[in-house]
Amino acid sequence: MVEPPVHRTGQRLGQVLLDELKERLLSGRYPAGSRISIEDVKAEFGVSKQPVMDAMRRLEATGLVQIVPQSGCRVAAYTTQEILDFFNLFGRFEGEIAAAAALRRTDTQLVELDQVWQRIADLETSHDTTARSRGYRFLNREFHLVIHQMAHSRVMAELSERMWDMSDFFINTIGGAEHLSEALTDRNHDHDVIRSSIRSRSAEVARVAMQSHIVETVGLFGDDLDNTA
Repeated sequence: MVEPPVHRTGQRLGQVLLDELKERLLSGRYPAGSRISIEDVKAEFGVSKQPVMDAMRRLEATGLVQIVPQSGCRVAAYTTQEILDFFNLFGRFEGEIAAAAALRRTDTQLVELDQVWQRIADLETSHDTTARSRGYRFLNREFHLVIHQMAHSRVMAELSERMWDMSDFFINTIGGAEHLSEALTDRNHDHDVIRSSIRSRSAEVARVAMQSHIVETVGLFGDDLDNTA
């Protein structure tokens, strides 16, 4: 349970509330289609209804929840086809970012990319599935964030951030986090191909490798997808 941040200003408290609810959604704590009790959130954080609804509206705008009139808030649920469509689109978009990164990256950024890649590789020695899964989730985003920075495009980075949130939401809500943990070595091999192509400024190879890496994510939890969506 989160300690109610009653000592913070209203604006800061609202951001803390939003960040915590978003993290719960992205980590799969709330199943798809489940109801989120506004009253329970109010009581947990020690706030009025207004900041809770403000947070829910912002989460609805990003596609993570749905506000249902006269019913309350529910975790967004998507069809199998919608999820497949998303990853196909996401893969193409990330492929373009990787291609741009290959042409625009700096040597300093290559060092940063190598360091994150190694930290992911170090997770392979952990026998704690939960630690591997959680560690991979955050380090994976850090790896791709470095690539976004290499592209030197604020438009690309801002649009991609929302897509990454949706990707985490789908993976963890459906149950793919465990599968990603099991596939950590293969996933980081993909990263190695991507970083090598960026290092050699091979834009087309980077584009194809990244697109394949993202789209193939669905294959890791295909059975769960059929059973859940």
